[in-house]
Amino acid sequence: MNSSVKFERPINRLHSTVAVGILAAIPLNMALPAVALQVQVSPPSPKLGDTISILINVQPGNSSGSPQVSVNGKSYPAYSISPNQYRAFLPSTPLEAPGKRNITVTGDGEVKNLSVVVGDRKFPVQRINLPPGKAGVKATEYELKKAAEFKALQTPEKYWQGTFLRPNKGRFSTGYGVRRYYNGKFAKDYYHRGLDFAGSAGSAVVAPAAGRVALVGTVSQGFRVHGNVVGIDHGQGITSIFMHLSRINVKEGDMVKPGQLIGAVGSTGASTGPHLHWGLYVNGLSIDPKPWLQKEFP
Repeated sequence: MNSSVKFERPINRLHSTVAVGILAAIPLNMALPAVALQVQVSPPSPKLGDTISILINVQPGNSSGSPQVSVNGKSYPAYSISPNQYRAFLPSTPLEAPGKRNITVTGDGEVKNLSVVVGDRKFPVQRINLPPGKAGVKATEYELKKAAEFKALQTPEKYWQGTFLRPNKGRFSTGYGVRRYYNGKFAKDYYHRGLDFAGSAGSAVVAPAAGRVALVGTVSQGFRVHGNVVGIDHGQGITSIFMHLSRINVKEGDMVKPGQLIGAVGSTGASTGPHLHWGLYVNGLSIDPKPWLQKEFP
């Protein structure tokens, strides 16, 4: 019995040594499988007007650059938001048809194909009767050019953090996506591109999120429709525009913080009364700002 006990430990020690030797002989790239390209789309059931986030995780040490993202054949920029993680935004608008969006993500030498179904959404309809011969206020070419250049910004830096703030304390007066009939004729290309706040004249307008002031325009410069206007670039294809201001408190190039005063409510431009129009744009298209007030977009 005693001799049996003496030989028990050396035998176990020998087995352990052999097992360790076998593990050491296995290459690390075989012992630890590489993390494949991962893609997550949210929200899972978007509707027209929503911002769709495409979150992409790549392998550590990836040196192939930013992933390539296309939706129904159209390319969208993917920006780095943390180590080994990228994000692309897909905007949707009331002018689009609901249905499937085919998403292709290329990165790490892989191609991921997936899809998301964008649901329909009923937007309010307004019927407006204009007096005979009234053409309405027409935007100037200068105004349209400056606004288009601003909305097309694709700044690589991400300035905003967390949920956006309300730019004015007034109640919501006109929601996003409202469609209109003019004198009984449906305006196919029109929808209300933002939120209106019924703030009193002179009430504060603040930055909803951090960013760089990239547009300042006035009626005297030719902004007939926008009126006195401020545009903030929040980075990575996200821009905010604030229209009909009575006062402007910032200049182009200024960096602003969330809640910082940028102007005051007015009725300049194509406006029938004091209010603030806030438009939020994703990759150049007007989306519903309300979700950005309710949740964080990374």
